Amino acid sequence: MRPRKILIMGLPGAGKTTRARLLATKLNAVFFNADQVRTHLNKDLGFSLADRIEQARRLGWLCDQVTMTGAYVIADFVCPTPETRSAFRAGGDTFVIWVDRIASGRFEDTNDLFVAPDQVDLRITQEGTAEDWCERIVPLLSPTFNPRRPTALFLGRYQPFQDRHKALVIEGIRRVGQACIAVRDAVGSTRKSPFPFDQVKSRIEHALKDYDGRFVVVSVPNISNIFYGGDAGFSVGRIRVDQRHERLRRHSVKQEMPSHTIRPDAHE
Repeated sequence: MRPRKILIMGLPGAGKTTRARLLATKLNAVFFNADQVRTHLNKDLGFSLADRIEQARRLGWLCDQVTMTGAYVIADFVCPTPETRSAFRAGGDTFVIWVDRIASGRFEDTNDLFVAPDQVDLRITQEGTAEDWCERIVPLLSPTFNPRRPTALFLGRYQPFQDRHKALVIEGIRRVGQACIAVRDAVGSTRKSPFPFDQVKSRIEHALKDYDGRFVVVSVPNISNIFYGGDAGFSVGRIRVDQRHERLRRHSVKQEMPSHTIRPDAHE
């Protein structure tokens, strides 16, 4: 799972804003410029270290509220010290990009205060254009489903898509890299299948929003049997989830199937 909270940091004049705006367009992300946030929301703060830390904390919190909706958010922010970076990152995972293109900025006090970060997710140097760097960054932050890559297949009615289903898919993504969720077109076939495909798909996509680009949801016929002969070129296996999800699965199976058809390995 990739962080949706992105910090583009560096000295004033390094080119942070140019790259932040371009990246925001490519990711369809919400964009906050720290100077504008200070002007419109944080007028009470100055440029002491304590105020800079508070500015970082507030801006980080603001970004966290955006990520809760499932959107990407980018903060264009000098974030000059370990303390300010820690305050910004406190609320959640952050992808940190350091624009390290100049030796000093236009404000002497910021130059004196600035401490180069020990560890970042990506360091931008003088080489390459802003467009080049954004093309490199986007795949790191927003994976794209590739039908030619190894893929885990999950088949079910998902009426509805529950936490136990979500846990299985996430584990499949962890093991294989991406997943195909095949939804059986069983609507109306029984009273246990009331939801049409579009509604099921929407629920799945919402539940797995943190894994965008790592899965695809497709509609398939109401498949009741799966056969293969010889070496089919894929492996068939069972993922065992934790005991809580396993109890939920067994309870659900018992409710949905006649007692004489229940098998220990029955699953959807």
